[in-house]
Amino acid sequence: MTEVSSEALIQRRRRLLYRATHRGTYENDLMIGGFARKYIDGMDDEALDALEAVMEHPDAELADWLTGRKPVPAEAESDMLRRIRDEAAEIAQGEFGAKRGR
Repeated sequence: MTEVSSEALIQRRRRLLYRATHRGTYENDLMIGGFARKYIDGMDDEALDALEAVMEHPDAELADWLTGRKPVPAEAESDMLRRIRDEAAEIAQGEFGAKRGR
């Protein structure tokens, strides 16, 4: 990777991270932003495209899908959305499991 393309990738990651952590709803800031903070540095252009595609959906729909309140429609389902949903479920399981154990 050249220095120019490397810098472009770094800038793209920064922009997407900001966008992921400033969704408009606190719930999505935590779920999508938390996922992005954890994984974005290892994402290539293809993964960033997939993350960007997920973030194109309205916040209300994303919150419903990521929390399992509503099923994800087939046309919106993707590997990236599944990864974010699985990560959010794992975090919630740990948070609620820890609170129950107190």
